[in-house]
Amino acid sequence: MEERNRRMWTQYALLLLAGCFVSQLYASSDDVKFYESFDAAFDGRWIVSEKEEFNGVWKHSKSEGHDDHGLLVSEKAKKYAIVKELDNVVSLKDGTVVLQYEVRLQEGLECGGAYLKYLRSQEAGWIPKEFSNESPYTIMFGPDKCGATDKIHFILKHKNPKSGEFIEHHLKFPPSVPSDKLTHVYTAVLKPDNELLILVDGEQKKKADFLSDYDFEPPLIPAETIPDPDDKKPEDWDEREKIPDPDAKKPDDWDEDAPMEIEDEDAEKPEGWLDDEPEEIDDPEATKPEDWVDEEDGEWEAPKIDNPKCEEVPGCGEWKRPMKSNPAYNGKWHAPLIDNPNYKGVWKPRDIPNPNYFKLDRPNFEPIAAIGIEIWTMQDGILFDNIMIATDEKVAESYRKTAWKPKFDIEKEKQKAEEAASSGGLKGFQKMVLDLLYKVADIPFLGKHKSKVLDLLEKAEKQPNLTVGVVISIIIIIFTVFLKLIFGGKQQQLAKATRKAKKIDGAEASSSNSEGATEKKEGQNEDAAAPRRRTRREN
Repeated sequence: MEERNRRMWTQYALLLLAGCFVSQLYASSDDVKFYESFDAAFDGRWIVSEKEEFNGVWKHSKSEGHDDHGLLVSEKAKKYAIVKELDNVVSLKDGTVVLQYEVRLQEGLECGGAYLKYLRSQEAGWIPKEFSNESPYTIMFGPDKCGATDKIHFILKHKNPKSGEFIEHHLKFPPSVPSDKLTHVYTAVLKPDNELLILVDGEQKKKADFLSDYDFEPPLIPAETIPDPDDKKPEDWDEREKIPDPDAKKPDDWDEDAPMEIEDEDAEKPEGWLDDEPEEIDDPEATKPEDWVDEEDGEWEAPKIDNPKCEEVPGCGEWKRPMKSNPAYNGKWHAPLIDNPNYKGVWKPRDIPNPNYFKLDRPNFEPIAAIGIEIWTMQDGILFDNIMIATDEKVAESYRKTAWKPKFDIEKEKQKAEEAASSGGLKGFQKMVLDLLYKVADIPFLGKHKSKVLDLLEKAEKQPNLTVGVVISIIIIIFTVFLKLIFGGKQQQLAKATRKAKKIDGAEASSSNSEGATEKKEGQNEDAAAPRRRTRREN
């Protein structure tokens, strides 16, 4: 008897589980309003636009490394357009709606879009074979990256009930696009309480409110008042807060032509100054390189060195009086500013009631009748897959777990292996340091040293055991160039000035001014001599 009861209850339990499974199956089926896996060829189901400018070729292709198929952007620098009409129109006004799809940027994304457009019915004025950027849509959603643009779009086209105009409302501060070549799943959840969620790989990246001024630009609800377009600024309106004092007059002794600096007439040439000696001479120990060819390298000139005769004297070359500030300098005279007695403030038109203002408790979403991909991309290898519209977040989540996650995990592991292989055995930290130094090498101030830095980096990549030594060498190069930029050519001048100070007593203050002029000339001479110092190797 007990055995019979146990069997009976077991049968009841199995029937109950089967019933739950079937009911869940039907519930899930009802919750999925549209699903496209691209397991079968898209021909005949999706309509490729026949518009002349949309000449990019779509292909039914496997995702790299998988048996799973998708819709592939096969050519670079093309415009693409393809559309699929839904069997049943999807309303966005009742309950939760989830928009979700996968996209894999197999060649990365430098400049192009990978977004979807959720289109209104054909009654709005479009036909599938002429699908284009002009076709009216309700929502545009997905990644877009080019130049300064790097965002996951969410754009809602909403009809103003007063004006009848459809206006694009852009999500503010959208998430950025993943920069790798893995398959990512993008999800937009539209909730009945006006909440919008943007998810990437199931992780929430953005939360917004459709009716919030902060979240959409322009806001869905217009301002109650607007500036009167017919209001004009009066001709006598004075917006100047300060004006020149009309009663002020230029002083009679104001000289606008006096120079800012004049020669110091009190300065005297320091004793011992060698007028006939050059500040630099040819290096007597320098010899012409054996591989120097005059026809190719030009006439060889010995590099210059400081004239040793000038080391123990105040200076060499032509002496000139230093300049000093002109006490008579005034510059151009301007009347002082005073408060404007006629100042009325900054004019703005008066506000009037906005004729297009309306109140809104819930966006008046247009239904979705078709899904289209209309993009202009400089990149090929963009693969679309598993496009779905559902009314249950959990259903969308289950598809992410079963259709997307296994692929992503495989790709992630492969990416790690490729990164390890491409780094030539470099550890993660070493690779990070070398990547940083490659960026530093592009900084213009390295000049002619850039090629040397790049050679060292390439050597470190091929021979990881040399990485530490290479990094130290590059740091020394950068530090040396940096010091030259800051102090270049001035250390010798500083030493020379120190020697002069020891020989010249404090009473000869004017001579120190002349040294300033000398140093300036020395810098000019060094700049002029620089081209002559180049060797054949530098050329």
